[in-house]
Order: sequence, then structure tokens, then C-alpha cells
Amino acid sequence: MKIRFLCLLPLLVSLVPAAPSLAAGDRYALVIGNAKYPDADAPLKEPINDARDVADELKRDGFNVDTGENLTGDGMRRAFDKLYSKIKPGSVALVFFSGFGIQSARQSYMLPIDAQIWTESDVRRDGFSLETVLGELNTRGAGVKIALIDASRRNPFERRFRSFSAGLTPVIAPNGTLVMYSAALASVVSDAGGEHSLFVQELLKEIRVPDLMAEETLNRTKMGVTRASRGEQVPWISSSLAEDFSFIPGAAGSRPSASAPPPPAPPVVANNPPPAPPAPPSPPPAPKPADTVAAPAPPPPPAPAPSPKPQIEAALPPAPPPVKPVEPVLPPPSADSGPSASVLAEDPTIKGLTAKIAANPDDVNALYRRGQVYASKGAYGLAIKDFDDTLRINSKDVEALNNRCWTRTVVGDLQGALKDCNEALRLRPNFVDALDSRGLVNLKSGAVKNAIADFDAALRINPRLTSSLYGRGLAKQRNGSAQEGALDIANAKAMDPNIVQEFASYGVR
Repeated sequence: MKIRFLCLLPLLVSLVPAAPSLAAGDRYALVIGNAKYPDADAPLKEPINDARDVADELKRDGFNVDTGENLTGDGMRRAFDKLYSKIKPGSVALVFFSGFGIQSARQSYMLPIDAQIWTESDVRRDGFSLETVLGELNTRGAGVKIALIDASRRNPFERRFRSFSAGLTPVIAPNGTLVMYSAALASVVSDAGGEHSLFVQELLKEIRVPDLMAEETLNRTKMGVTRASRGEQVPWISSSLAEDFSFIPGAAGSRPSASAPPPPAPPVVANNPPPAPPAPPSPPPAPKPADTVAAPAPPPPPAPAPSPKPQIEAALPPAPPPVKPVEPVLPPPSADSGPSASVLAEDPTIKGLTAKIAANPDDVNALYRRGQVYASKGAYGLAIKDFDDTLRINSKDVEALNNRCWTRTVVGDLQGALKDCNEALRLRPNFVDALDSRGLVNLKSGAVKNAIADFDAALRINPRLTSSLYGRGLAKQRNGSAQEGALDIANAKAMDPNIVQEFASYGVR
């Protein structure tokens, strides 16, 4: 994998008009676009183009910019070290990252392309904590610290440890910091598959507006994204800036009088928890309820007289009722469904793990990890076999018991699944992953009260566990609590728009 660092010549700050704020200080930026993650099904299409466009804009705004594309862990470490070495007291430091991010232990991590993540501890080992980066910039004396993170994407690592929390988490940052995520806390957005992300499109549009302070620029970006996505994507902003700062040097801080303000965005609920997706508005926006009840509606006009041409109309067959589009119902997954071992043999991760197993058939870690990868790719029979071999070597491996429980649940072996989950919880009481998995077992078997109890227990431990929240919503609806269930489902969908499709892939609708 090639790593490219484009060392861009510093723009002369002396050419920038002086201003009585940090807008005139030395400006340094690190822009990273990571797209080619081997564990993902396909490269991301947006990060590279977005990183290049953001870098070009920051150069025009007087930043000394370093750009990294498809960086490994070593590459990201060198890039951050290079940024740290440039910082002087009073400098402005900006980090833009587009790629996969994940939260763990209440911190948000930016992931290099070679991250090997199987457990939550691996996140802290291979990822780069945003709080750590901002703290280091602050220690070096940066007066203004800005982080623009476009990493609220569903990533391939989360399902390897089922207690994940979707999206990113609030950042505890030092004074003089401005942070923006492309989506609300604990929520993810689907990669649109286009050339640029909606977040970056709106960000670049607002950065180019003159005479705006940075906070106003980002707030306008948030409104633009919220409006364009019809409320399905609501960026998150946190600011502790003590002084005025503008992306465009020398900005006066006033909104240009000739520029019309943006149209009002739909109502936005506080960033945490994220709002449930509202119904799409129809242009023009509907008036407020208070405006619509001004007067009683006029009575309907009298029905028109019958048509004088009944013979012609009677000869026509009645119009058929409108046909509702029916989504194709896929057969439920089974142990025999999914790609075969030969089809997956050239997958880089599977190939490496298979080589380890060939060298040592009792390599329990390689067996367990290959089982996880097989399960993530829908090869459930192959996954169960690897978990069987893992448990043959160590019958008390609670992670393998939980994963076999979940995989057996997906393929319909509910009795075997329940036995596995019960044993995992006997060995490790309050094991949140196994509670979540057993909730799915009970949901599929129709034991909805038991499912609710399991999902409740899991959510007490991890309130942002999207799969338990959605599963509890389904269970409540099946138990007769339609409104409570709908609320859980709406909150889960706001956190993870793909959760419905995910449960459908388990055979649960």
C-alpha cells in the first residue's frame, strides 16, 4: 500500500492582514483521508477527494498543510508527530480526518488502514484518540485547536465485539478547542458512495463565506447538512474557544449585509441523544400549527351532478387499488448459506489466519478470529465450525460461546444458541455481549418477555447498545406495547440507520 505525504510550502503569514485575534497566528493543518481498509468490503469513495478539497481550501486560507492518504498506523503516528513539532505558543492547529472512527472507553478513535481490531482493547492500541491528539497540541502551546472529524461511518470492526457503541462519543477537550463531527453523537451515516460527503460539501461552502467567525461557519454547516439530509444527519459541535477565530484571515466577524441568511433548518433536537429521523418535509415548508388554526375550514363544495355519459364510463373496468411496492423477502440465513471457503480463501484477512491455522491447528486465537470474519461475511456454517474448534481447545472461552450463540441464532439453531449464551453468562455474569445475543435468541423464539428482560439488562450496562435498543423495540411491539416499542426503534434507527437491514439479515423483521 503506498503512503503519500504531500509537503505543501508554507504560505507567508506576513501577507495576511493583521487582526487582533489568533486569526493572524501561524496556521498548521494535518489533513488525512483513509479509504482503503482491507477489512472493509470495498474502499470508501469519499475520503480521498474530501481530504484533497479540504487541503486546497485550507491552503487558500493561509494554513501550512500536510496531507496524508491511506495512512497506516506508523504513517499516522509520523504525521501527528510532524504536526506537533511545528506548533509554537499561540499557533492555530487544525486536524481533518475522513475515514473510519470508533468509540471505546468514552473516547473517539481515528483508525489507520492497517488497524487489527478484534476486541475493544485493540481499539486503544491501534487507534488514535482524538482527546490525546488535542491534549498534545495544547501542551505544545497551540492557542486554537480545531478538529473536523468525518468518521461517523458504520465500520467493519464493530461487530467483532458486540458491545460496541455506534458512532463517536463526546470529546473532553482543553480550552481553546473547536470540534465538529459529521453526525450526531453515537450515530452513524451510510457512506453515500459519491465523490464527496455531504458534510464536506456543506463545510467548504460555508468556509468560503467571508466575515464569519469559525463557530458561525460550523453552525451554518450543521444547518446545511441537517437541511440537505432532511434531518437524518445532524452534525455535532463542541466549542471552548476563548477568542474570535475565522478560517479566512482578517475577518471582521460580522455577517456580510449583502448576503441573505440561509433558509431556516428543520427543528433540531439537542445533539445528545440524536433525534429520531423526522418525516421528510415537502416544499414549501408547512406553516406552524398555530398559523393553521386561525379559522375553521370552509365546508366542502356540494358533490357535482352525475355525468351524462354513464354508458361509456360503465363499460370501463373499475380502476385497480394502488399496489403497495413489496420488498423482496429474502430466505432466512442458514448454516449452508453464504459464500464458500474457496470463495473467501483469497480474502487477505482470512488468508493470513488460515496460514496460521495450517502451521498450528490448535492456534485458538486464529481459529476464533477467522470464525468472526466468516460470520461477518455471512459464511455462518464455516464460522460455527471455527467456534467449535475454539471451544474444543478451551471450553470456557466466553467470547467463543457468545459468538457461537449469536451465529446459531442467526441460522435458526435456537436451542443450541440458548445453551451457549446461558453457559457464557454462567461463566461471566452480566456479560453484556451475551445478554444482547440471548435477547436475540428469545426474540426469534417468541419469548418476548425474556427478550425484553435481556435487552433491558444489556442497556443498563451500555445504554448506547443499538442492537439491544432495536431488539427491545421489536419485543415490546410484539408484547403489545406499540408506542414504547416504536420509540426504542426510532432511537435505534437515529443512532444507526442500518440497524433495520442488519436485523433483517438475521431473519428478524
